[in-house]
Amino acid sequence: MTTTEPSRYFAADQLGAAGVFAHNGDEGPRALNITAASSNPKMFTLPWERPLATWPADLLANLPRGISRHVVRFVHVGEEIYAMKEITQAVAEREYDLLRRLQKLDLPTVTPIAVVTGRHDRDGDALEAILVTRHLKFSLPYRALFARNLRPDTADRLIDALAVLMVRLHLAGFYWGDVSLSNVLFLRDAEAFSAFLVDAETGDLHAELTDGQREYDIDLARTNIIGELMDLSSGELLPSNVDEVEVGDRLVERYHSLWKTLTGTEKFSPDEMWKIEKRVNTLNQLGFDVDELEVKTSEDGNRVLVRPRVVDAGYCSRKLLRLTGLDVQENQARRLLNDLDTYRASTWRDDDSLEIVATDWMREVFEPTVRMIPPEYRSQIEPAQFFHEILDHRWFLAEKAGHDIPMREAVQSYIKNVLPQYKLDTKAVAELNEEADSGVMDEQSTFGDDDYHPDDDPDAAVWAG
Repeated sequence: MTTTEPSRYFAADQLGAAGVFAHNGDEGPRALNITAASSNPKMFTLPWERPLATWPADLLANLPRGISRHVVRFVHVGEEIYAMKEITQAVAEREYDLLRRLQKLDLPTVTPIAVVTGRHDRDGDALEAILVTRHLKFSLPYRALFARNLRPDTADRLIDALAVLMVRLHLAGFYWGDVSLSNVLFLRDAEAFSAFLVDAETGDLHAELTDGQREYDIDLARTNIIGELMDLSSGELLPSNVDEVEVGDRLVERYHSLWKTLTGTEKFSPDEMWKIEKRVNTLNQLGFDVDELEVKTSEDGNRVLVRPRVVDAGYCSRKLLRLTGLDVQENQARRLLNDLDTYRASTWRDDDSLEIVATDWMREVFEPTVRMIPPEYRSQIEPAQFFHEILDHRWFLAEKAGHDIPMREAVQSYIKNVLPQYKLDTKAVAELNEEADSGVMDEQSTFGDDDYHPDDDPDAAVWAG
């Protein structure tokens, strides 16, 4: 396949890896390799021959970035938005492979798209590789969340989300090695947040983690988080009543509590078998499915030992997906299922199939509500989160008025008085991104043009280990 530039040729193999061969005068062809799980033809049109920091503004998406050691940009690629991270080849290839393995385990991470290696500028000088991941829609880095007028307990809710993420990753055998708020993206999940791993450079996947590996991750997380919150405090972004050390300690406490609940062994007497069902219900309420229970009796036969063997997250979200086709976060799913139950009771349809009732609830309640999201906010808030917050706002209005409030009236009030807090203006995004770029350690512009070799860059290559 020939492009509009006669000096370039593209080829793709059956595995989805594509090679671009850029000719450079008499020096012979230089190979640009794009390895991807699936092909997006628009990828070939990007200016790979330019350092990422110099890509034209018309390609970039104006989204807030988190602090990173490397140059990161959000780029429009056709209808998609991809996150591009410029990094050494060894690190890019390793992280791409690791993210793909984590995706196959259905863990909450960003989605790997491609790794681009063999980059050279038009003079033939080497450029770093680029790791490409899909932008996690509706997500924000933690600093962008604190740039808004949020509730005083936001820090605690972020920490709770991070604890859940760490437990899920550790259960799957993933050793993180660099746990921090900066390496996570957050999605609103009803009254809570969901956390997604965005940086796996230092991670490793094992069959099972030792207690020492888990404790190292926890201790490092506590140290990093306290430092990050102190940094927020110095910038007057952290509420004055937040104690950074207490928040760090909360992560340790929350992690250990959840780990024990999910993996610990409980002892019952033979006439207390009802407690097994209670244990399963407790795990379901935390958002986890129990695929298998290990049940043993003690040697004297007086005690029953029960321990979950395989635990998976997404109990409510899978149930809602099965009923409605909505793929949402766990707490959002729980709230929507509760509203579905309320609708079923209020329409006197307890005897009807839940699947049929769910179809009517979608048509009569959920869809008309989320269609009222103003166009300018549709990239700012998920429909499920919008619906959840409408229910909260409607309850608040009804309590204040002393009577029920029609859904349409509640939506209009919410859009006018609450929804504007979701929007980060251009100035705020620019400030966040300027701050994010201040943490970059391995941008090519910091080195002399004649002696820059990406694979020898100490600031970039150090993370390959």
